Amino acid sequence: MAPRANWKGFLKIAEVTCPVALYTAASTSERISFHTINRATGNRVKRQFVDSETGKPVAAEDQTKGYEAHKGDYIILSDEEIAATVPDSDKTLAVSEFVECANIDTLFLDKPYYLAPADKAAGETFALIREGLRKKNVAAIASTVLFRRLRRLLIRPAGSGLIATTLNFDYEIRSEQQNFSTMGNKAIEPEMLDLAKHIIKTKAGQFDAAKFDDRYEAALAELVKAKLEGRKIKPAGKRPEAKVIDLMAALRESAAQAGGGRKKPAASRRKAG
Repeated sequence: MAPRANWKGFLKIAEVTCPVALYTAASTSERISFHTINRATGNRVKRQFVDSETGKPVAAEDQTKGYEAHKGDYIILSDEEIAATVPDSDKTLAVSEFVECANIDTLFLDKPYYLAPADKAAGETFALIREGLRKKNVAAIASTVLFRRLRRLLIRPAGSGLIATTLNFDYEIRSEQQNFSTMGNKAIEPEMLDLAKHIIKTKAGQFDAAKFDDRYEAALAELVKAKLEGRKIKPAGKRPEAKVIDLMAALRESAAQAGGGRKKPAASRRKAG
């Protein structure tokens, strides 16, 4: 069954226009999900909106949106007022600029989509755009109204198609200083750095997402299967608590295991600060 497009429109670069379609590239729909069940009856539980003060149910026609201006004080917004703020869409992915792939900060990458020709007639134009991006090793920055919001997208070649990734806005990215301000610059002993570099070198590999196991999802699947078959599952044991050890000793131990070499004598254990 052919995938269903999330969006259809036109990719526009200067005077070149190509009919395209966006398809979901990453989804959580395959994950195991649960419903809330009434333990006594075995029936599903439905959610109901109630007034936070009176506790009485609120009918759908009496519900509206509100912005909390002050604690407990809300500005009421009607559906019509909110709808009026949605920008008009001309269904065009308008490219504004090209950026070198090496200069893309992955912190701004949001949700990926496959971008493909909308029909067979668009194949040649699509291939021209794709190969142009590939030869110049650049990505295109485009904008369009996507799901009622004006979004910026990063478009880059991938195989025989393109990947269009929505971008976070600058105000959505939290400042790194909020998390790193207390780090400071600590001097690293040369031997420590050499051992760390050795470990990294011996563990070098290629990125392959197929190697990543979702152990929690697998455990949930096994649990559901066991329940269906009437089996009992032994609960997983607790992981041993991490011990505070000397950093140099840990590096030497890791380097010896990674490189298969002889272990150097461990340095004296330091007191945890």
